[in-house]
Amino acid sequence: MAVKIRLTRMGAKKKPFYRLVVADSRFPRDGRFIDVVGTYDPNPHPPAINLNREKIDSWLQRGAHPTATVKSLLKKAGLTTPAAGTSPAANETSEPRAESPA
Repeated sequence: MAVKIRLTRMGAKKKPFYRLVVADSRFPRDGRFIDVVGTYDPNPHPPAINLNREKIDSWLQRGAHPTATVKSLLKKAGLTTPAAGTSPAANETSEPRAESPA
């Protein structure tokens, strides 16, 4: 199951309001989701971003992938996402390779 952190649209016509949700990538944009991890309201100036950092960190550690828009919102809120394919545990256990004599 590919889990993504993405936006789901709420609000009235011409007045969007978004929830940041964790959902299976196979489900529709406004369909079933697993967890709500924040909100994004683009209407006020500056836009309001409310995030539950603990939940987001938890889902990122479990392997959820944020969409491009969510990644930019996390960056604006000061929350960085881990680089793809790297884990801190893997870097700690790896030892430097010894070069073989030629």
